[in-house]
Amino acid sequence: EVQLVQSGGGMVQAGGSLRLACAASGVLFEDYAIGWFRQAPGKEREVVYYTSTSDGNTYVARSVRGRITLSEANAKNTLYLEIDRLKPYASAVYSCAVGKAHPDVMIPHGCPREYAYWGQGTQVSVLS
Repeated sequence: EVQLVQSGGGMVQAGGSLRLACAASGVLFEDYAIGWFRQAPGKEREVVYYTSTSDGNTYVARSVRGRITLSEANAKNTLYLEIDRLKPYASAVYSCAVGKAHPDVMIPHGCPREYAYWGQGTQVSVLS
């Protein structure tokens, strides 16, 4: 059984930083595209970051470019997403995702439909 368990998040003052973790079991991150998404109330889910070793593509959303750090603890099969100098508009539920939901269909890595497995989501609230 594949599970992605997220931790981190919470409330932070604008200008501060936050680190989110995504721990996987039953799947290896290195075998699939990895995505981080966020969804604010009343808005569609949007991609924050993705990377894929199969085609070498990596994308960082313009809204976080220059303020984001991605890292991985291979031994723990855990991903970390850190965003610095947070803005109030960054308040959202952040989710990690991995896997290929439709192996025979070409779906952009930035599209949520691409991913088979999702973390439970973590609320990030940036206080102005």
